[in-house]
Amino acid sequence: MAVTDHGRAGAAAETHAAERLRAVVPRVMSVCIAIAAVYSAVIALIAPVRHLLRPLTGLIEMAVFPVEPNLGYAVFLGILAGALARHKRAAYWVLVAFFSLLVLGNLAVVLSASLMPDLVEEYALMGQVVASEVNLSVSAVVLGILAAAHNQFFAPMRRASFRKALLTLGSLLAVAFGVGYGLVMLFPGTLRPRDHLPWALERTLGGVVTLDFYRTGRPPFWVNSVIGLLSAVAVLVAFAVLFRSQRARAELPPDSETRIRALLSAYGSRDSLGYFATRRDRAAIFSPSGKAAVSYRVVAGVCLAGGDPIGDVEAWGPAIRAWMDEARRYGWAPAVIGPSEAAAHAYARAGLRVLELGDEAVIEVAEFGLEGREMRGVRQAVNRVGRAGFTLRVRRHSELSAEEARQIIERAAAWRDTETERGFSMALSRLGDPADGECVLVEARDAAGEPAAMLSFVPWGDDGLSLDLMRRDRHADNGLMEFMVAGLITQAAALGVKRVSLNFAMFRSVFEGGARLGAGPVLRLWRRALVFFSRWWQLESLYRANAKYHPRWVPRFLAYDDTRDLPRVGLASAIAEGFLTVPSLLTLLRRRRRAAGRPAEGGRSAGG
Repeated sequence: MAVTDHGRAGAAAETHAAERLRAVVPRVMSVCIAIAAVYSAVIALIAPVRHLLRPLTGLIEMAVFPVEPNLGYAVFLGILAGALARHKRAAYWVLVAFFSLLVLGNLAVVLSASLMPDLVEEYALMGQVVASEVNLSVSAVVLGILAAAHNQFFAPMRRASFRKALLTLGSLLAVAFGVGYGLVMLFPGTLRPRDHLPWALERTLGGVVTLDFYRTGRPPFWVNSVIGLLSAVAVLVAFAVLFRSQRARAELPPDSETRIRALLSAYGSRDSLGYFATRRDRAAIFSPSGKAAVSYRVVAGVCLAGGDPIGDVEAWGPAIRAWMDEARRYGWAPAVIGPSEAAAHAYARAGLRVLELGDEAVIEVAEFGLEGREMRGVRQAVNRVGRAGFTLRVRRHSELSAEEARQIIERAAAWRDTETERGFSMALSRLGDPADGECVLVEARDAAGEPAAMLSFVPWGDDGLSLDLMRRDRHADNGLMEFMVAGLITQAAALGVKRVSLNFAMFRSVFEGGARLGAGPVLRLWRRALVFFSRWWQLESLYRANAKYHPRWVPRFLAYDDTRDLPRVGLASAIAEGFLTVPSLLTLLRRRRRAAGRPAEGGRSAGG
């Protein structure tokens, strides 16, 4: 019996080890293909390096596969490497087809050599035969590895992506060939007229196909570069179509919103960002028990969650696992922007890495006051605005009439200073919706009774508010924000509010610690770099705008799966938060309208 148990344990260990080996195949294949892509790009762009590495290039081509000095081919390998790393099923089949063609081609050479040995000897082709034998062996091994690890490539592609990719590739390569053939006709160099068309076709196809091994002439090198660039664009677009991630619908269905609001009603006081999970451009995935949910949106191949999971802490783990399973199923990179410390620990237990991103400014109403030397700046601003005749009105959105709500929406759009709403993790991106009746509106009017600025806050449980929207007339007096925040806190008791969350200050600890006496050189250098970048992004100014209230600082984090995904996660976060706009037809139409002299909306959303 003991022997049998020992045998079963050994078999289980072997199975586990084999599964672990198969699990690393996508990453290993991705790294190898990425190295080949960089190599092809380098020898395509730098002629001296291409000549110097010619022996190594020949060795790689003999042992593995072609590494042509062509930008189109390099782009193809680079995109393929990225898709393999994301476990794309389409990339797997492309790689299988690639090595299958190599096996068939080399097998044909080997069989031909065995059937016609005299011909091989007569034309001194033994070197090519040996190279084909080596390449055949390596390609067969790679195919075997891919076959064993086929279940590791599980991320599906979009419906009809293959057909669309083929049509895209064919159309763009036809354009590249037409341009290339025209250039060869105009600038043939030493190329014979009968070789114009086949040479252009070879270059368009990236040099993978050779129609004449003994051709000696060639046009100027820049012609090859232009054709390679056009081929690169064709391949880039086609494979982007093929490998693009399956999208999750960027919407919150009514039944999911109802479930989210029910969880917020029971557990909403845990996280000041919880209410933003009701954004209609997010999706939500629930734990099996339905007691917790993760709110997310897919941006640039990143499954980006915002804030803490909603619901019972005991159900956070299952909800996070369900969300990560969904991300891995479709090859998305999982990431979370803005979780609290407790949620960051939960995401870390699920296998994500965590970085501190900054701090959220939270004002405790019972502890806030304008007295004292440290509040002098805020106190002076409030008094100055009050003497100028400004008045304040604070009320729930449910108290607004339909006409007042319409005016508020129009005013907020007119005061916005960007084309689109900003915010994802800390902004609601809507105003005046009947479902948001518990939100609080703070309005400031000048001495003539004209609107000058507004703040809008979303509920934070039963006794808190979280800043969503901050807008002001560009010509309004300075100090209005201090006047409005202080006025809201003065009336907070009547609203049943005990805490107010303001803006998020990214890298707050660096600004604060780097300015202290005795700060280390690395921290001072880091602070100087952030101050420099604050010329374009409101990093330091946002920190100072919050710090003057002397709030309680609550750390917020960034959670991500793989360090190599950080650039992509940063890009996705910038797109989601509205700091980076992806060009689209809608954007172009808006720019044309603005160029034609029509009014454009502007303003600033300061919820995050």
